Amino acid sequence: MAPQVDVDLIARAEAWLADDPDPSARAELRSVLDGLPGTAAELSDRFAGPLTFGTAGLRGRLRAGPNGMNLAVVTRAAAGLVGWLASQGGEGPLVIGYDARHGSAEFAERTARVATGAGREALLLPGPLPTPVLAYAVRALGAVAGVMVTASHNPPQDNGYKVYLGAGLGGPAGAGAQIVPPADAGIEAAIRAVENVSSVPLGGPGTVLGAEILQGYVRSAAAVLTEGGPRDLTIAYTPMHGVGGSTVTAAFAAAGFPAPAVVAEQAEPDPAFPTVAFPNPEEPGAMDLLLALAAETGADLAIANDPDADRCAVAIPVADGWRPLRGDELGALLADHLIRRGDPGLYATTIVSSSLVGRLCAARGVPYAETLTGFKWIVRAADELAFGYEEALGYCVAPGMVRDKDGITAALTVAELAAELKTRGRTLADRLDELAAEFGLHATDQLAVRVDDLAEIGRAMTRARRNPPATLLGAEVTETVDLLPENDVLTFRTATARVVIRPSGTEPKLKAYLEVVAEGDPVAARTRAAADLKALRAEIAATLGV
Repeated sequence: MAPQVDVDLIARAEAWLADDPDPSARAELRSVLDGLPGTAAELSDRFAGPLTFGTAGLRGRLRAGPNGMNLAVVTRAAAGLVGWLASQGGEGPLVIGYDARHGSAEFAERTARVATGAGREALLLPGPLPTPVLAYAVRALGAVAGVMVTASHNPPQDNGYKVYLGAGLGGPAGAGAQIVPPADAGIEAAIRAVENVSSVPLGGPGTVLGAEILQGYVRSAAAVLTEGGPRDLTIAYTPMHGVGGSTVTAAFAAAGFPAPAVVAEQAEPDPAFPTVAFPNPEEPGAMDLLLALAAETGADLAIANDPDADRCAVAIPVADGWRPLRGDELGALLADHLIRRGDPGLYATTIVSSSLVGRLCAARGVPYAETLTGFKWIVRAADELAFGYEEALGYCVAPGMVRDKDGITAALTVAELAAELKTRGRTLADRLDELAAEFGLHATDQLAVRVDDLAEIGRAMTRARRNPPATLLGAEVTETVDLLPENDVLTFRTATARVVIRPSGTEPKLKAYLEVVAEGDPVAARTRAAADLKALRAEIAATLGV
């Protein structure tokens, strides 16, 4: 039996089609309508609701209709944003950046025309550039806000739209940072108030900035490092088909490092991401070409950025090849390095990241804080922030320059640390062992459960609340923390283990963040910790019923 066709839905689709400014999107939607009733499910999905404008902005599949990323949706989003900025009395230009994904340049250009049509100055970055350059530009140019068109490490069929606020609306800690409530709700309401795309006035194309803004970023990035420090290091690098390559190369040159060897197959921006199944350095196999190049060149260090270069992944040589560091391991190395370097201020991470940095800060007498998940919260932990990180490969080593995660300055800083250690015949692996000997080996892992039915996440969280574990790994659970109703997060702790459970904010996943602490010789501790993490995964899966 053919699916029932909702007459109301067809009327909404026809109205959307008539208002859509993009001929290719109109043709795409017309094809879906002409395919009815066989395409009824597809049409329903495209009109299931508008993309939600949350604290990460917009993100979704490139396709026609309100539940996709397209020119009509971006026009509405831009109109809502500039209207909200005006309602808040925000002054100054809107600065706009974009990556090399399908549609990014067009979406950025449309945003500029909407801004100028509303009487606001629009400044576009000079070509596809990393997200950290946009975050830097918001602060450097005194902009009222910034827009970055990117889907970061999402699949190639996606795109997104991130919003940053300037000092006037974001406050000292939030100047150049991603939006947080209630700004997201205010912008969302303003977007919904846009009656139709054809009513949005469009102005001129705005001003394309010169190379000076990128040069300023590169100079500032190089200045993050200690002047005159060791720079003898062989580095293998990949931008993973993204926009980080030329900026990273320029930054390493400005800092005095030899040019990294770059994975040739992934060196140039390519929105199809042809050599990786999923353009995220955390995904299995994503760094294979990089590790092969690192072995071939005898590198001291292997570094990967995600496609918009706001994340940084590192792998190190070990006895049997190359080992990618977990985000928590690199976070601890960077925090330790910056503390030893004397960088003043508060050190912050999230409630799902390793507890090692907290112990490190306590031992060194350094201010420390934990925040909710997300860099929008990390960078607001204090006006005088020294460092922030999250376990998902995000690091902020220069908050005064970029108030967001920055995979380029993170890459420079870990290279500085590796070069310093090399002068003493030591490695990053040695430093990790030294930290483990001092504080215990803090090993982390994650249980991620992807669901087709989002309601299953709620049911699993309810099961964990109704029947929380009394023990973990045979030890008594000494603390249970439930952040409801403000946040759907559960934490269980024993003397040597911790589990944090929460729904993903960006994917249909339930996530459990696992940590165990093992004392003693680091090699033996690593073996025990691996076994404990495996057992802990099974226990938490049983608690959640997944």
